[in-house]
Amino acid sequence: MNVAGSNLDTFPKLLIDHARTRGDKPSIREKQFGIWQAWTWLEVAEEIKALACGLAAMGLTRGDKIAIVGDNRPRLYWTMTAAQAIGAIPVPVYQDSVAEEMSYVIEHAEVRFAMVEDQEQVDKLTEIRESCPRLEQIIYDDARGLRDYSEDSLSNFEAVQERGRAFADEHPDFYDAEVAKSVGSDTAIMLYTSGTTGRPKGVVLSFDNVLQTAKNSVTFEGLTADEEVLAYLPMAWVGDNIFSFGQSYAAGFCVSCPESGDTVMHDLRELGPSYFFAPPRIFENILTSVLIRMEDASSLKRKMFRYFMDVAKRCGIAILNGEPVSFSDRILYALGNVLIYGPLKNVLGFSRIRLAYTAGEAIGPDIFDFYRSLGINLKQLYGSTEASVFITIQPDGEIKADTVGKPAPGVDIKIADSGEVLFRGPGVFVEYYKNPEATAETKTDDGWVHTGDAGFFADDGHLKIIDRAKDVGRLNSGALMAPKYVENKLKFFPDIKEAVAFGHDQDFCAAFINIDLVAVGNWAERNNIAYASYQELAENPDVSKTITAHVEQVNRDLASDPNLSGAQIKRFLILHKELDADDGELTRTQKVRRSFIADRYAPLVEGLYGGSKTVDIETEVTFEDGRKGMIKANLQIIDAETYATTEPLKQAS
Repeated sequence: MNVAGSNLDTFPKLLIDHARTRGDKPSIREKQFGIWQAWTWLEVAEEIKALACGLAAMGLTRGDKIAIVGDNRPRLYWTMTAAQAIGAIPVPVYQDSVAEEMSYVIEHAEVRFAMVEDQEQVDKLTEIRESCPRLEQIIYDDARGLRDYSEDSLSNFEAVQERGRAFADEHPDFYDAEVAKSVGSDTAIMLYTSGTTGRPKGVVLSFDNVLQTAKNSVTFEGLTADEEVLAYLPMAWVGDNIFSFGQSYAAGFCVSCPESGDTVMHDLRELGPSYFFAPPRIFENILTSVLIRMEDASSLKRKMFRYFMDVAKRCGIAILNGEPVSFSDRILYALGNVLIYGPLKNVLGFSRIRLAYTAGEAIGPDIFDFYRSLGINLKQLYGSTEASVFITIQPDGEIKADTVGKPAPGVDIKIADSGEVLFRGPGVFVEYYKNPEATAETKTDDGWVHTGDAGFFADDGHLKIIDRAKDVGRLNSGALMAPKYVENKLKFFPDIKEAVAFGHDQDFCAAFINIDLVAVGNWAERNNIAYASYQELAENPDVSKTITAHVEQVNRDLASDPNLSGAQIKRFLILHKELDADDGELTRTQKVRRSFIADRYAPLVEGLYGGSKTVDIETEVTFEDGRKGMIKANLQIIDAETYATTEPLKQAS
């Protein structure tokens, strides 16, 4: 197929063009058994053509859906393009979904074929076959453990490609003709929302949505074919579809897949990406690991770290932004770069990062500033599945911890009278699959999309997101209550992994807290404190004292903010279990399902606001092997000190 003069409006067309213009350049690589294996654009094009023809020979046709389930693997990414090449629609599914969640997506999307990574995913799909009668064929990448599986509906990847090569020999014009049939307005992919407030919705995105958004962002940030990217986030998440797929095709850069989820940090250090994305939780976890490591260091190293981090906090961000800094501070920062910042970035794999993003949820300002003070060009962006990611981006030279930037290229934003943020632009989704009511509620006839987030524009034109619109409330005193803001301040402390704040229509703010088992467990080991479980560690009196100190520090910080000083945490408790997606408390993208948690732990909320000192709770939990069990606990409710605000409190109008 000659695409040189054609409109490159789909990914399969772009692939053919890349194979022609940069065929010998690396397109994707994967680490196996400690060795990186790379495929060029020309090799990838040949692999995808064989796979597409094989899928067609098996009966996958234009408009059919194919589920993709597994970790980040080249063959799973190839499946997306192969399906698109013959007009089928890829539907990535979160690989850690429990059977019920996976069954819902596959049945709702009317999936006929599935491409999965390994035996674990084959077993999951086999388990739900009865509830998904449309599912006809399962193809697997890794054959380990599947030798004795004899179902006719099972095929391995290599066999499908062999069938495809034979099919291509018999129908030499088939592939190019199918690729040519698709146009930019056709459906490129269907991605399911995380289901924060209910059942996930299937978001239909066209090639125009994904590709135009990818191209705009590549141009805006000056990304080139020389970027190095690590693909480690769930393939079912829209961010991975843009950063590891869409932008790779738009710019022509190489994407690398880690050996496994357990080796991501090691592979990150080895690869040294130039372009990196991570949600706030990843950056929080990395910071936690750094602080834990420093606690285990010698006294001299701890003192050096603290001293030079104070220097970085004072002038590092200004140096990164190109702002005036005194000569003495520049000398100290340069010394700190040799002794602390440079080695730390090297250990983390951040030495070569030219651009890093975070999004998905608000990142704590202190965490954001920590990375930028090291000289890492970390930016916040604001986006959604319905936007094909980009709604706002922080322009170079205008990076602020408390904003998410200005409208992305081609995007318009307005604030409704209610304070809700609305947007329109090239990435606006086509529809929610089989859900016209939800589509009409979210997208107006003239293309504006309701985000459900509350925000406002600052004087400099930057957008500030306060919280989910439905979550922002008022205390009975009239004080503003933005739970996510409070939660993010709590999660800056490495001992706190998750927090859930309450306060709307109440007399004060209260919170549930999850300790970080790694950080607190490390402290326990250093102090020879024995513990057998998360629950036992969470009940330790010394842990309670430490968390109380963190809460009161947050209260001191909030007291200096006249808008949020009323949201200081008066009472809190340390939960007896970690919040878990398998228990429905978090989404698969690790967002807190606030209303679900409030309902599930209603006795705890009542105890916080009813004046109780302790409260009994019995909770069903899901173990890693899928079994259910019960946890009983008697939780202590802790009173925290609050502080007077430095400015008059703003009351409700």
